[in-house]
Amino acid sequence: MLSPATLLSTTDAAPAELRSRNADRTQQEILKAATQEFSTTGLGGARMERIAALARVNKRLVYYYFESKELLFLSVLEDTYARIRAAERTLRLENLEPATAVRRLVEFTWDYYLEHPEFLALLNSENLHRASHLQRSSHIQEMNSPLVQLLRDVVERGQREGLFREGVDPVQLYISIAALCYFYLSNNPTLSTIFGRDLRTPAALQERLSHMTDVVMGYLLRK
Repeated sequence: MLSPATLLSTTDAAPAELRSRNADRTQQEILKAATQEFSTTGLGGARMERIAALARVNKRLVYYYFESKELLFLSVLEDTYARIRAAERTLRLENLEPATAVRRLVEFTWDYYLEHPEFLALLNSENLHRASHLQRSSHIQEMNSPLVQLLRDVVERGQREGLFREGVDPVQLYISIAALCYFYLSNNPTLSTIFGRDLRTPAALQERLSHMTDVVMGYLLRK
């Protein structure tokens, strides 16, 4: 039989653990709702009342966890970057042949942007604010550093094998990959209009992926 002291500690711990799980779940629901609101209306147009309604919580609870709309927006940005970085880690690029790893990263980045338009919308909004929120983050650089190191390792393996050219900056390489994907998708309506082509058809999207891969590998591979 449990002693009174043990029983008391057990019964006290269970509600505390439950409260912790409920708090985590509530914060995730608020982040999910806020991501939808910010990516749809931008920071300026977002309303905490709508975020609370989407999350099915009291607005005061949103402020309790995140303090202000600005800090909630920063939390959304950090969560958004954490998600793409976590997805990139599942690629296990370190286990792939260097050229295959880079091609896989291009393909992944393209597919991720297509499947997560909210990511592009949030980046557009934060760029309008000149990254003033991300500059306040204590996590964003350490969150992105492993990707840079991983890409550096892939590039160096390719160079040692005589596949890749010298003088490749992994940060510039990743920015180029991201930019090739980002510009096409974020500017697709205007590009489709001025060139008189529907650049969102499945055939056009596949053609774009092939083109981007050729551009990146054309730069990277030793001639």
